[in-house]
Amino acid sequence: MRFIIVTGLSGAGKTLAIRCLEDLGFFCIDNLPPKLMPKFAELCYQTDGKIDKIAVVVDIRGGGFFDDLFECLQIMRDSGYTYEILYLEASDEVLVRRYKETRRIHPLVKGGEGRIIEGIRMERQRLEQIRKTATNIIDTSNLQPKQLKDIIGKLVSEEGSQPKLIISVISFGFKHGILLDADIVFDVRFLPNPFYIEELKDHTGKEPVVKEYLFMFPETQIFLSKLEDMLEFLIPYYIREGKSQLVIGIGCTGGIHRSVTIADAAAEILRKRGYHVIQEHRDIKEV
Repeated sequence: MRFIIVTGLSGAGKTLAIRCLEDLGFFCIDNLPPKLMPKFAELCYQTDGKIDKIAVVVDIRGGGFFDDLFECLQIMRDSGYTYEILYLEASDEVLVRRYKETRRIHPLVKGGEGRIIEGIRMERQRLEQIRKTATNIIDTSNLQPKQLKDIIGKLVSEEGSQPKLIISVISFGFKHGILLDADIVFDVRFLPNPFYIEELKDHTGKEPVVKEYLFMFPETQIFLSKLEDMLEFLIPYYIREGKSQLVIGIGCTGGIHRSVTIADAAAEILRKRGYHVIQEHRDIKEV
C-alpha cells in the first residue's frame, strides 16, 4: 500500500496536489486530523488491496490536532505502516500575493486582524521539523498548475508503467443527441447500415453476426487502421498536457449497430497498447 501525507505551507498548492493525486487513482482525504491517520491506515490495509493508494492532507488548519502529528507518525511506524511525506512550500512574496489574490485569511492570523506575512512566518516555524522529515519537497513559487501536476505525476508513477490516463470509448446515436462530454467524436455513418438488412436490424453491434457483416467491407478495415494511427498520434500529446481522462465518442444514426462494433474494436486496440479503457454503449438500450 502507498500512503502519501501531503503537508506544507498554506497557499503553496496542497489543494491542487491532492486533486492531482486523486486523478492518479489515489483515495484522498483533505484536512485529516493526525490522530485518525493510524486507524485510517489500518482500515485501508483491511480492504485486501481494494484501497492501495492513499493520500491525505495534514496541515496547520487542524489547529491543536496538528501538534499530534509526530506522535501519530511514530504510531504508524511502530504498526509497520510505511508512508511518504510530500511537502509543498513557496516564497513569502509568492504566498502573500496568492493570499491577496484570493482574499483569504491565513489560518494563523487570529480573527483576520494580523498581517498575512506574520501568519506565514509563524507557519514556517511550526512546520520546520516536519519539513526536515519530508520524503519530497516541492517549491511551487514559479510553477504553473500543469507543471506541479507533471512533477507529482513523475513522483508517484511506477518506473516503466503506462501513463495514468483513463480512456472512455462510448458509442452513441446522433438521433438521440451528440455525446456532450466527448473530447473526440468519430462519425461512422458512412459505413453500410445493418439496420436496413432484415435479418440484422434486431441485433446489435456487439453480436458476431453484425460484426461479420460490417467487416466484410474494406472501408471498415481502412477506417479502423486510420483510427488507430490517429489515436496513436494524439494520446501521447493528451498525456503531455496533463489530461487524466479522455472520452472518445463513436457515433452512428441510432447508436445500435455501426458505432457499437467500431467502439468495441477501438477499445480492444487501446487495451492491447496497455491503456486503461472503459467501454459504454449509451444507446444500445434502445433495442
